[in-house]
Amino acid sequence: MAKIKQALVSVSDKTDLTDFVKYLSLELSVNIISTGGTARALAAAGIKVTEVADYTLSPELLNGRVKTLHPKVHAGILFRRDIPAHAGEMKTMGWEGIDMVVVNLYPFESVIRKPDTSFEEAVENIDIGGPCLMRASAKNHAHVAVVSDPADYGRIRKELAENNGDLSEGSRRELARKAFARTSEYDAAITKYLSERV
Repeated sequence: MAKIKQALVSVSDKTDLTDFVKYLSLELSVNIISTGGTARALAAAGIKVTEVADYTLSPELLNGRVKTLHPKVHAGILFRRDIPAHAGEMKTMGWEGIDMVVVNLYPFESVIRKPDTSFEEAVENIDIGGPCLMRASAKNHAHVAVVSDPADYGRIRKELAENNGDLSEGSRRELARKAFARTSEYDAAITKYLSERV
């Protein structure tokens, strides 16, 4: 994978986020694309950020239910840099690759643990865009690093610093495994919750 040039950041859990993204932006000159509350938190920390709506030229829709579900975002993630036809399509569209996706999911599990959570509130905390981002970037991990756990920020930052802004194939594969494990766990929790209410 070439040096990371562009990252998409969209998280619910913002633990240690600003320090990590500040490193990407200021030390590695990575262009940061972000959504909603995440973009506001990064901007408040002095990080230059492009809102997804400005990046795609499509507004957030349906009270934020549709933010990152856009061809420009997912083509940027799924674009295989080793296939000339992919590069040609991206050039024709005037789109660039997204080399890192920093994403974690709506807190469905913690929401449903609260005794007063309504069924409607639980359903509204089922993340759609997040798992799509995680799965797309994990699938294309040969070209895209998916960072789904804040606990990994430190070691990723260290490796990036030691490898001129790149991550090893082994690291990217492990991050992909971790992302798929998380989406699997998340879907299992949703399935269990709904099954108990059928």
